[in-house]
Amino acid sequence: MSASVAQSPTPTAADAPAAAERLAAEFAAGASARDAERRLPFDEVAALKRSGLLALTVPTAHGGPEAPATVLAEVFRILAHADPSLAQIPQSHFTFAEALRLQGSTVAREFFFRLMRGGALFANAQTERGPHAVNVDTTTLVPDGAGGYLLSGRKFYSTGALFADWLVVRASLPDGDAAPTASTPKALAFIPRDAPGLDVVDDWDGMGQRTTASGTVTLEAVSVPGEHVVGYSPIFAGPTVFGAQAQLLHAAIDVGIATGALAEGVRQAAAARPHFEAGVDTAAEDPTLIHVAGDLEVTVRGARALLAEAAREIDRARADLTADSAAAASITVAVAKVAAVRAALAASSGLFDLGGTRSASATANLSRYWRDARTHTLHDATRWKLQHIGRHVLSGTRPPRHGQV
Repeated sequence: MSASVAQSPTPTAADAPAAAERLAAEFAAGASARDAERRLPFDEVAALKRSGLLALTVPTAHGGPEAPATVLAEVFRILAHADPSLAQIPQSHFTFAEALRLQGSTVAREFFFRLMRGGALFANAQTERGPHAVNVDTTTLVPDGAGGYLLSGRKFYSTGALFADWLVVRASLPDGDAAPTASTPKALAFIPRDAPGLDVVDDWDGMGQRTTASGTVTLEAVSVPGEHVVGYSPIFAGPTVFGAQAQLLHAAIDVGIATGALAEGVRQAAAARPHFEAGVDTAAEDPTLIHVAGDLEVTVRGARALLAEAAREIDRARADLTADSAAAASITVAVAKVAAVRAALAASSGLFDLGGTRSASATANLSRYWRDARTHTLHDATRWKLQHIGRHVLSGTRPPRHGQV
């Protein structure tokens, strides 16, 4: 299946944030109701496809604008400010575009970048449930004897799969009958959403990010042409910003949650009653709320600035890629990710201080900010980010090369 939809031309890098703002205004209008009713955003995803934004990072050699990380991060922040679920749905799409750029054959790049320019959405089927470790894929690609592969396995947390035109499945390339391990070579299989043997189940029941449809994907001997298989393990054989860019987009979503929650808190404060001990006429004049608002502004603005710095570091590393520049990008993104998580959690909780008791009304559904923040910030635990940051600060140790950095 490929997307062939009437759409706007792909925005230039300079125009992309404004295009995202227009789209975000549409997304924001129904975000609360979609969350409350768990109404899946098929129409909104269709609008995203029509917007041309899904082709932002397509290389200029393949007809795209090849937008820098600075632009991509701001686009994701804008979308997450309006609806974090909708922002997360295309996160893997851009990660796989980067995998294509790095490891795709000429045929694969030409084919899939053309689909992206046409509005096709690529979604993720990577993570598996245990008991094995998260870096072990029991899903396998087995040669079919005719130049292609048969793909079998089961994936979970497959964000966006229900809305996608193509799924990208991470799988092991086992040697013989040995069970896959963490060191077994891995590849990415690009398969159309309607491929025989592929089933997408909407069984995601997260308390937050409720409309990402991050459910289960099952694969039973799905046929995959050889030219639709892209190496994954080789991405990490040398310096790369692959993992850093993937994590940058997660950080951008968290910052977007933070800016959205703070803006909502300000709106709530405008309608709140001041505490009687303050002796003022409005909540905005309450000195204790002034302190809360100031403290949150510093936290959120700091996270936004660190996000922009991390994006610039990725762009610098891509322009002059070495082991040191790639490590610097990963560490800077890790710092931004920690700050983004803290800001998202602080702002989504602090908005209730600004709004007072009335903001806890179930009808207002303001808990969605905290639920989205608490759910999304579980991606790639920041306690490990702090380990990598601390080692780099104290001893110059480069962070590991993997897709989670």
